[in-house]
Amino acid sequence: MNPDETHLELKDAPDRDAARTGPDADQVPPDADATEADVSEADLDQDQDQEEQEKQPMTGGEQRPADGAAAGNGAEKNGAVKLKIPEDEEDQVQFTGLNKEELLRVAGTPGWVRTRWALLVVFWLGWLGMLGGAVLIILQAPRCRDLPPTRWWTHGPLYRVGNIQAFSETQNLKGLEQKVDRLSELKVKGLLVGPVHVAPPDDAMNLSFEEVSPDVGNLEQFKGLVQAAHKKGISVVLDLTPNYLGSSGPWFSNVTVTSVAERLKSALVFWLSEGVDGVQLGGVERVATVVPSLWTDIRTIVQNWTDHRPHKRVLIGVTDRSSAEDVSALLSSTRVDLLLSRVLRADTTERAQSVQRLYSTHSQNNLLWSLEGGAEGHMASVGGAALVQLYQLLLLTLPGTAVFNYGDEIGLKDEGGKFPKMLWDSDEELNGTLQEERLQRRSCRSFFQTVSELRVKERSLLFGDFVLLFNSSSSLAYLRVWDQSQRYLAAFNWAEEEGEELRLSGVELPRWATVVVSTNSSALPANAHVELTALRLEAGHAALLKFPYA
Repeated sequence: MNPDETHLELKDAPDRDAARTGPDADQVPPDADATEADVSEADLDQDQDQEEQEKQPMTGGEQRPADGAAAGNGAEKNGAVKLKIPEDEEDQVQFTGLNKEELLRVAGTPGWVRTRWALLVVFWLGWLGMLGGAVLIILQAPRCRDLPPTRWWTHGPLYRVGNIQAFSETQNLKGLEQKVDRLSELKVKGLLVGPVHVAPPDDAMNLSFEEVSPDVGNLEQFKGLVQAAHKKGISVVLDLTPNYLGSSGPWFSNVTVTSVAERLKSALVFWLSEGVDGVQLGGVERVATVVPSLWTDIRTIVQNWTDHRPHKRVLIGVTDRSSAEDVSALLSSTRVDLLLSRVLRADTTERAQSVQRLYSTHSQNNLLWSLEGGAEGHMASVGGAALVQLYQLLLLTLPGTAVFNYGDEIGLKDEGGKFPKMLWDSDEELNGTLQEERLQRRSCRSFFQTVSELRVKERSLLFGDFVLLFNSSSSLAYLRVWDQSQRYLAAFNWAEEEGEELRLSGVELPRWATVVVSTNSSALPANAHVELTALRLEAGHAALLKFPYA
């Protein structure tokens, strides 16, 4: 139905209604009702037809005829598509949101302004609260201690090869160079070599500091050794004790001390220029007392030497003194970096007190520990073959630097001479006693390597504080701690026959600790948890335990 027809129909409707209610309305013919009904039905049919035509799609300006037959067959001409419009489409309300003007109008209302301010205040209060909490956590957290200044010689043990011929199969410096890899496996940080210079016994006139003795090699072999060691991170310290083969003393006699010390000054420059990282001298108390000015020159040349290698050169003195008071006084008066003494040769009770006294008066950078002292000899002979691993653990866990003679890592014994032949294991088949001895050497070396690796990487063992926990005539226990790092407890029993139970307690100690290594794995296996208030050590055994910072 088009708009004109709709308008006419609406216009005629009042006229029809007026005709029904006019003066002649009561005078209706008998069939007036039927006629009027037919007209109404015809009008309704016509309206429905017009609505159907309006719903039909138009193609090319042609209106699809409302043919009942065609509609009934559902035919569609000229590609026309039947489109059905929902009758209630006009009743559906689509939400399109607020436009810009409406949003601006709503945003300016007092309610939304208060809401925005409230959210902004909550946001900043939350942010400031988190910031304040973070600052409070930082302030209340325990501060980390600054790492102490250390020297290269405090980062691992020193390994002393006093006799080149006894150490290597080739009996020269080239053979020592070939063993550098084996020393690197032990985490050795310094190699003490020699003496190797020409020094006829008790003959100061023919002393030649700068000449390598033909008995041990030549200068080129020495240079090769230094280069090989440096590649493995091992420093080389050369022993330049003047009269090392004589019997009249390290510096010959008092008459010759001045001339020998003067000649030593130029020799120091020579060897430091060849790449050595330090010098060891015996009898330092004599030269420091007799010619103090020359001793100052000697010390200055070594300790202030600078070249392409950035680290400091070390000056090691050797003395026969054994009391902690004498060693401490000599360490202060000579001002050497390290002093090799016999302070650990005392009995068990005095040994712990000596360690405590030296630790309390000197930096760990200046403490040097050796069971043999300045004299040649090996740990298995000095302390006993059964206690080799115990002494290895002791030296590697004390504060400062440990020095070992060659062969101490395998329990090498002195056999009637000062320099026993070094034993190098091979893979050849052995029977009986020889096979058992080789297994013992390998076990001893493995223990040494394990503890040495721990010392290198654990801060508490490297430069931690030393706390004495227990000390008796046969037993010793002490603690190594650093800041928030893992704590280590070393315990020893030197008794030959009886075990002992240590009842350890204190503010620093928890109730339980874990075994790291033990010289008696059957009684205290690794990773076992033990109660510190009832720590039992069998005779001749030692253990290293750990527990976390709390």
